[in-house]
Amino acid sequence: MPASDPYTVQLTPGAHAYIQPDGGWCLNNAGFISDGETTVLVDTAATQRRALHLRETLREHGVPLPRIVVNTHHHGDHTYGNSVFTPGATVVGHAACRREVLAAGRQLHVVWPQTDFGDIRVTAPSLTYEDRLTLFVGGTEVRLIHPGVAHTAGDTIVHLPEQSVVFTGDLVFNGGTPFLATGSLRGSLRSVEVLRSLGARTVVPGHGPLADPSAYDATERYLRYVARLAEEGHAKGLTPLEVAREADLGEFAAWRESERLVANVHRAYAELNGEPEGSPLDVAAVFGDMAAMNGGVPVACHA
Repeated sequence: MPASDPYTVQLTPGAHAYIQPDGGWCLNNAGFISDGETTVLVDTAATQRRALHLRETLREHGVPLPRIVVNTHHHGDHTYGNSVFTPGATVVGHAACRREVLAAGRQLHVVWPQTDFGDIRVTAPSLTYEDRLTLFVGGTEVRLIHPGVAHTAGDTIVHLPEQSVVFTGDLVFNGGTPFLATGSLRGSLRSVEVLRSLGARTVVPGHGPLADPSAYDATERYLRYVARLAEEGHAKGLTPLEVAREADLGEFAAWRESERLVANVHRAYAELNGEPEGSPLDVAAVFGDMAAMNGGVPVACHA
């Protein structure tokens, strides 16, 4: 593993967050809930090597390997490692997450063909739900909540109500730029309200260090900033790339992956044009524009 090794934070006696610094492209967070007999794992990792490290971390903490793996959404950094834990574990996710995993296939290989992802076997959720699903790990209630189309069409929030803990998946990037290319700007704003309504004190974001509910405020400010930029640029007939290049990022300039702004403007334009939330964008155009924002250098997978 690189110098910035993953680390584990105990959230409650039975719940842990698994943090992969620095939370950039392909460096997602995971987590696990266990009573010593049953374990639920929240998300996996982008490479076989990292998923095996996550599996070893569970053993080091003296908990059994998971019976259930929950995918917060279909992106490969959260799902590529599923096969490391199956067939011993059942993979659970929203119905749209299953559809998108199967449709996307070896999605990260397409974007980053030079990355060594290892022996990745695409493994979609085999147990799905539509709105809400409740699991129990011993006496710990684990609520799975679908917020609607947001980061993707198949997002899942994992909420431990009695412990006041929430795993947000990529509805929150703490210190990183949100990414809306496969989801919805309007839906992401709605998802912030869903997260707030849960009242959790401890927030495990999809990327970046642990947070508190102030992360919702920062996320909302950014999303509203994108909405304003897009409305103004759309009215002027500017392209998403022109809008992003002219933008003053202000308080968001220090966030990782600022090039995602142009992808987010693409999504906002689609919604302004009346496209359904979550409708497919031109992936080549989106990633091409992000590379242009990087001075012609493609975005890099850090896994």
